Amino acid sequence: MRFRFSLVALLAVLVAGAIAVAGWSGGNAAPHSGTMLADKRPDAMQVDTELVLAVDVSYSMDPEEQQMQREGYIAALTSREFMDALKGGINGKVAVTYFEWAGPFDHRIIVPWRLIDGPAAADRVVNEIARASYRRASRTSISSALQFAKPLFDASGYNGIRRVIDVSGDGANNSGPFITEVRDDVVNAGITINGLPIMVKRPNVFTLDIENLDIYYEDCVIGGPGAFIIPIHNRDQFKEAIRTKLVLEIAGLAPEQRVVPAQAAKPRISCTIGEQMWRERWGD
Repeated sequence: MRFRFSLVALLAVLVAGAIAVAGWSGGNAAPHSGTMLADKRPDAMQVDTELVLAVDVSYSMDPEEQQMQREGYIAALTSREFMDALKGGINGKVAVTYFEWAGPFDHRIIVPWRLIDGPAAADRVVNEIARASYRRASRTSISSALQFAKPLFDASGYNGIRRVIDVSGDGANNSGPFITEVRDDVVNAGITINGLPIMVKRPNVFTLDIENLDIYYEDCVIGGPGAFIIPIHNRDQFKEAIRTKLVLEIAGLAPEQRVVPAQAAKPRISCTIGEQMWRERWGD
């Protein structure tokens, strides 16, 4: 199932040891037969979650958005809420890697796989993120980012109870493979895809923005057991949104399933809207 969360409600209820759902959007998760562990090597370390943070650095992301996005991850990984979720896991350990993406061939790992088992390890990870120089690149290929992320689990050195790709961005897929085909391939490998659609600017035709990026992410990008999005509508919401999202992912929390309206079985927005807009503007 796929879900949308209220940030304030979630953080408040997490403190009480439960989860509240403020809203929900339909859609059917791809079939999944249980936990699938990608790294089969006997020396792979057992962790609760293997988490890939896939961060958009396309030209549509302005410098202020990039800075707030990065600062949001830094604050989230060292937050008390994140540490509480970490300690509550079976193993009390998670593995994280952080990479930036833009076009079909633009992927740069900023932080390779790192173990987080407490505040000191989290500090080391965020220091690596903070030291990386900022950059921007052309095109937006969420599908290629997911293709790049999928095999990272195969030799991570960790055996996670959950495997999650956390993809953030401010635009629809406009290059590379079709997003739904790649999403289904990733989900069928036992990986959950969650989304952080960034919607803080008024849609701009020049940067190929779309009005309903949150719906696009829900219907075209995310998938897998308990998959959800947390949209960001205001610049001052970055840190809270990212913290809430990471806490849910690390804790492995998901709301109860609800009845899916029949009309929600089909996408409410074209999953090729980004490609269509690019062709209309540039003709290729």
